[in-house]
Formats: sequence, C-alpha cells, structure tokens
Amino acid sequence: MDELLELLQDVRDDIDFKTCKTLIDDGILASFDILQIISAINETFDVEIPATSIIPKNFNSIEAMYEMIERLQED
Repeated sequence: MDELLELLQDVRDDIDFKTCKTLIDDGILASFDILQIISAINETFDVEIPATSIIPKNFNSIEAMYEMIERLQED
C-alpha cells in the first residue's frame, strides 16, 4: 500500500490519502486527477482498469483503490 500512497501523493500532494474516505463523493479528486491515478496504477501495478471498474466506490479511499488493484491482479 506504500507504493500506492506514494503514487497518489505524486498526483496530489495536498490530500491526506491515509485518512480521507470520500475522495470522489466529496469532489476532492477532479476527473483529471482520476485519469492520472488510473494511468499511474495501470503502469505501476501492471494491471488494466476496465471502464466498468471506474466507479466512485473504487476510488473513494486508498483502501478501496488497493482492494481494486488486488482484484485486478488476481484476474
């Protein structure tokens, strides 16, 4: 999860990703931020996030993103 945290902080260093649980629901992340995060996750974790997985519940927190990555790596 440390690698994911570093990746997220590279995109937005003004957000406390460790504690925030409503990154999407509260509009903390903009659509461009999400695109950058998706691209970085795909590259860093050697996965491809399908369009069907690009939903708020998968990006609301670092934990949700990490769980999504684990699911994608298992497939």
